[in-house]
Amino acid sequence: MSRRSEYIWIEFIAGSRKTSNFCWAFILFLGSLGFLLVGISSYLDKNLISLFPSQQINFFPQGIVMSFYGIAGLFISSYLWCTITWNVGSGYDRFDRKEGIVYIFRWGFPGKNRRIFLRFFMKDIQSIRIEVKEGIYARRVLYMEIGGLGAIPLTRTDENLTPREIEQKAAELAYFLRVPIEVF
Repeated sequence: MSRRSEYIWIEFIAGSRKTSNFCWAFILFLGSLGFLLVGISSYLDKNLISLFPSQQINFFPQGIVMSFYGIAGLFISSYLWCTITWNVGSGYDRFDRKEGIVYIFRWGFPGKNRRIFLRFFMKDIQSIRIEVKEGIYARRVLYMEIGGLGAIPLTRTDENLTPREIEQKAAELAYFLRVPIEVF
């Protein structure tokens, strides 16, 4: 989603609050909870899950391993839920031709550097770069080349834009900023 006028272009960046992240966090939570319950069932010798008789699982070594996998899965699931709650990676790119300044803002993990805020002068922008890697794991990313600072990604690496969409986005942005386009 973006907003544009003659002098200002604001591009909103989606963070971690995506349907796929919700699904993975939920599936991982349920799966790891199941593993942990089976491990605890084998230790207590009681059926905590009615679908699976605990007498078939010995606590040593299968119950311990299942408990370990369950605890590890719960840690990973809680990490995913935290990134979704904090909406890590969301923010905006603001290009202001009137002031000649580019603002890039992203939310990070809680702490001292939770707010990532970058500011550049438009005159320092050398080009808009498209990086394309085709194959099984196709990747198309849009970068902004800043003189002396390198490339700053403007799109998420998992955004999965079609070649036409990324070319159109790059062309519109390069036209707005009045810089050339490079393709790698």
